[in-house]
Amino acid sequence: MSAVIQFYHQNKPYGFFSNFSRHSIYLRERIWPTTEHYLQAQKFADTQYEEQVRLAPSPMDAAQMGRDRSLPLRADWESVKDDIMRAAVRAKFTQHPDLRDALLATNNAHLIEHTKNDRYWGDGGDGTGRNMLGRILLSTA
Repeated sequence: MSAVIQFYHQNKPYGFFSNFSRHSIYLRERIWPTTEHYLQAQKFADTQYEEQVRLAPSPMDAAQMGRDRSLPLRADWESVKDDIMRAAVRAKFTQHPDLRDALLATNNAHLIEHTKNDRYWGDGGDGTGRNMLGRILLSTA
């Protein structure tokens, strides 16, 4: 049985797996402060809101903007969100060799974004969530 690594807060062990960790990425000909900024902004790709989210002061601000349903969410979001997350994670772990090495050092442990705040990207806090971020991280290792 492989080891289990739970992560969520960027200031705790394995916090660099979090989309809130302060590791910028370069995608779509721009620098994004965090993968959270990139993910949330892509909900509004090619609109004025994309750039507003990219420039958000913090990943939490970017997340709140991305969850604002008064803004026009792209119609294909549900079908593209996993690929967008994959691109962001791939960029983060290829553009930051120290993070890539730390990810590889987990030796294929089961990576779980452990939070009750998210049942899609995380485990829902009780293990019944989809843990898509953890799955994408494993496929990147």
